[in-house]
Amino acid sequence: MTKPSPQPSSPSSAPSPPSVPTRIRVGSAPDSWGVWFPDDPRQVPWQRFLDEVAGAGYEWIELGPYGYLPTDPAVLAEETARRGLRVSAGTVFTGLHHGSDVWDRTWGHVAENAALAQAMGAGHLVVIPSFWRDDRTGEVLEDPLLTAGQWRDLTRLTERLGREVRERYGLRIVVHPHADTHLDGEESVTRFLDATDPEAVSLCLDTGHYEYAGGDSVELIETYGERIGYLHLKQVDPAVLAEVVAEGMPFGPAVARGVMCEPPSGAPALEPVLAAARALDVDLFAIVEQDMYPCAPDVPYPIALRTRSFLRSCGV
Repeated sequence: MTKPSPQPSSPSSAPSPPSVPTRIRVGSAPDSWGVWFPDDPRQVPWQRFLDEVAGAGYEWIELGPYGYLPTDPAVLAEETARRGLRVSAGTVFTGLHHGSDVWDRTWGHVAENAALAQAMGAGHLVVIPSFWRDDRTGEVLEDPLLTAGQWRDLTRLTERLGREVRERYGLRIVVHPHADTHLDGEESVTRFLDATDPEAVSLCLDTGHYEYAGGDSVELIETYGERIGYLHLKQVDPAVLAEVVAEGMPFGPAVARGVMCEPPSGAPALEPVLAAARALDVDLFAIVEQDMYPCAPDVPYPIALRTRSFLRSCGV
């Protein structure tokens, strides 16, 4: 049987954007499917996440919380390969400002994540500082400001972490400023960068979290470009953020209220962020994360399709 000829595009169809050379590789993460925990009945099964992230047109993923995706490298390699997916990074939470007493416990957590990331061919490990208040209940766990001694521990041990992860697993750590942690906005991030060795420590700039804390992503890229080792693409809803700040709301309830929103409807505008990143002329991952835990299972995929289309219009 003869196949029907393709129909011409309608006059209202938008042309495809011109091809723009770029060294930015775009991906997504379990976070964009409402996944925050290794096991939670409100989260989509890992098989559905892999099916949908591939269906949305992404080729790169992060591992997400350790244990959500299969931790057997052979199983995970088979599941990702047959969907045309590759792994860019693993993710760990650390509390290194607490000093050497937490090193062994921290390293145990880091090592299992790094080993899986290495086995999957990833080149990065995203390191997120621990929360100073509970991200769901709002209970204050410790002072939101670090002492001078805690800053020394944070920077010294993060450098050690970077060197040991590189030596043992061949991965580069990228430290992720995050809402409700001691690294969030311009003051803490620039202090951290100025106090750490660029050979050991790079930054994962999450555009949404940096905006959440009042930072300017474009300015940070232009000022500290050599330290930007990885990007998370995310936007905040300015109106919801204003409510969150006014109410002193912790991060978890803020996400449930919708503080992180679908691009391009929020801030910062991602076009100038991506333009600044392209100007660095380095290989860089830009991983889409739209925090929305918890969410209905049918919500993430349409958003992922629209977001991937939007990013193509930005030239990546």
